[in-house]
Amino acid sequence: MTDNTDDVKAVKQLGEARDAIVKELRKTIVGMDEVIDEMMIAIFARGHCLLVGVPGLAKTLLVSSLAETMSLGFKRIQFTPDLMPSDITGTELLQEDPETHQRRFMFQKGPVFTNLLLADEINRTPPKTQAALLEAMQEKRVSSGGEEYKLDAPFFVLATQNPIEQEGTYPLPEAQLDRFLFNIRVKYPSHAEELDIMKSVTSDEVPEVREVVDAKAILEFQHVVRRIPVADPIFEYAARLVRATRPDEPDAPEFVKKLMSWGAGPRASLNLILAGKARAALRGRCHVSEDDIRAIAPPILRHRIIPSFAARSEGMTPDTLVERLLKEVPAGDTARRKAG
Repeated sequence: MTDNTDDVKAVKQLGEARDAIVKELRKTIVGMDEVIDEMMIAIFARGHCLLVGVPGLAKTLLVSSLAETMSLGFKRIQFTPDLMPSDITGTELLQEDPETHQRRFMFQKGPVFTNLLLADEINRTPPKTQAALLEAMQEKRVSSGGEEYKLDAPFFVLATQNPIEQEGTYPLPEAQLDRFLFNIRVKYPSHAEELDIMKSVTSDEVPEVREVVDAKAILEFQHVVRRIPVADPIFEYAARLVRATRPDEPDAPEFVKKLMSWGAGPRASLNLILAGKARAALRGRCHVSEDDIRAIAPPILRHRIIPSFAARSEGMTPDTLVERLLKEVPAGDTARRKAG
């Protein structure tokens, strides 16, 4: 790290901030520990998330509460089949100058100009509108009338998809899915959690969520995360995991060659390292471990691999394939013993 003392102190502060954020979110959110953890990893790794879950699991409440604790601007777009790209990015409006009475086009910024954008049911809008948002996510800017407008910093997109209702949807192509750091599965609450939800939501009490960090602190923490060192064996392990998903790789496991049609690209390797750094920092550590890589592999890989027909016919999902991959691809010590 550049300045070891300052960065170690900053990593410790980030770990404390994580605990404080989770404590505040607990005022409005019951359960969803893994989802909260992965969302925070994505934010400090400068990534975007795709949240996949049935309606009514408090995804919107979670995102808005997270924005509150981080003192971030928050906007929500409900994606529909008639949504236009300009409804997201903004549009040119003809306006008259009150002094000169001259008319000219002025750019009216759209909802994408915020810090935390919730793109609700992103697969319900046509590809042209999806592409407008995904371009803004990638470039961090919007072009209109020959001018470029930078998006606010920090900028994150949390897009949602309903996994059960596919009629009238426009599924995101694999190349577009690759833009998301994580594909997060939002599961049903446990029995105890559902009872807690019923008791808290049906009461008259409105919890107040306080601010823990602000945009400036988030940007500083993002730089600290990038400066966390990674040992060569961790790079090797991340590369082995990703390369093992590709059926045409000579060293790929036999089950991959049989059960996967397509593997993950190099962006998955980069994301494993970046998210691994963020996960370590959020736990107050200045080093990335193999456990960090293993923990974030499922949300990074599940939308980047395509099961073959044989896998689908056997009822296998990307998650079951990633789980098997983590068992079969050796970690550092095992790999070194085999090489020796």
